[in-house]
Amino acid sequence: MTQQTEQLADAARAHEVRIAVAESLTCGKLASTIGAGTDAENWFAGGVVAYQMQVKEEVLGVEPGIDPCSAACAEQLARGVKRLLGVDVAVSTTGVGGPDPQDGHPPGTVFLGWATASEVGHRRLALSGSPEDVLAQTVEASIALLVELVGR
Repeated sequence: MTQQTEQLADAARAHEVRIAVAESLTCGKLASTIGAGTDAENWFAGGVVAYQMQVKEEVLGVEPGIDPCSAACAEQLARGVKRLLGVDVAVSTTGVGGPDPQDGHPPGTVFLGWATASEVGHRRLALSGSPEDVLAQTVEASIALLVELVGR
């Protein structure tokens, strides 16, 4: 378990919030990392791994035809998992891990989406390194974003 995961666990317990994630790019790595947090069963509702567009659309309500590597997709994923799992804070990951470009997006193009009771938003990241590096950096940035959102 990482120090960052423990920060998230402490913040979630202190603010009494429930968290969920929607993952495309990270394919379950984010949920696995968060789930290792202390007392996760009390504050981490779970996650949805939606790798295929059909799953994004049918399960999480993503608009058909949307660019899967976009701010709009990231926000819709977060909104969808927040609604589906009935949580206070949700974060999503989508993008291109590499090593090759995809749909005109260079490797390392990542979008994190979020949804809370009062806001929906996104962050665009331009990451570098191997696909494994991009995934690890995305998980780290997602947990940092969750800590920030829970503390608001």
